[in-house]
Amino acid sequence: MIDRDQLVRFLNNELQSEKIRDYCPNGLQVEGKARISRVVTGVTASQALLDAAVAINADAILVHHGYFWKNETAQVTGIKKKRLQTLLRHDINLLAYHLPLDVHPLLGNNAQLGLLLNAENITAVAAAEPNGVLMQGELAVALSVAQIAQQLEKTLQRQVLLHAVDPSTASNIVSKLAWCTGGGQSYIEQAAAAGAQLFISGEVSEQTIHLSRELGIHFIAAGHHATERYGVKALGEFIARQLGLEVQFIDIDNPA
Repeated sequence: MIDRDQLVRFLNNELQSEKIRDYCPNGLQVEGKARISRVVTGVTASQALLDAAVAINADAILVHHGYFWKNETAQVTGIKKKRLQTLLRHDINLLAYHLPLDVHPLLGNNAQLGLLLNAENITAVAAAEPNGVLMQGELAVALSVAQIAQQLEKTLQRQVLLHAVDPSTASNIVSKLAWCTGGGQSYIEQAAAAGAQLFISGEVSEQTIHLSRELGIHFIAAGHHATERYGVKALGEFIARQLGLEVQFIDIDNPA
């Protein structure tokens, strides 16, 4: 068991959250009980995750996507009311880390996706801000973009969208990758400028495919939720080891 404030300080320090400008507050978003022994981790603080946490008597919920986003309405009504009511009624703490969890060099979403890709020589692309939100690396053995897509589908357990610039040519075989999890498709131009042959993100926009064609860079959209499961899971496992807390990752399925 640990004091809530001690856990918050530990996470804030590890993720360096005060140094990163974000679209939402990072750290403790909803205050619950002062002592914590059981933590639930998940991608998004949806009602389904809150209910699952209540069911196992969790003291805290740690997520990547929390609440109070920039420009959202301030009124506590409807879905927002129900979610906050659930947390407050059961005295559960809600902690959320958005960009700090994207960019952490070991536990972050992008670092964890790099491990899943078996990439080597992983570095941040300096042109992308905040530093670490776009990463690049190399494959020890070059693969076709179709092979990489198949590996991702097996690892992430979901279908991916693959856009190969020209599957019939030798450029279909790649060794240099760049990636940005979640809604990072807008970094495709920086990925191409860094020399990547393939860019992987969570989401795709209509313009992404046009840019892929015109830049000559292959593109895979592997799912926002699917590419961002692994940072918060790794963070939960880290605090379990470091602080001796009981931590359970709960994956609420989301095809997006």
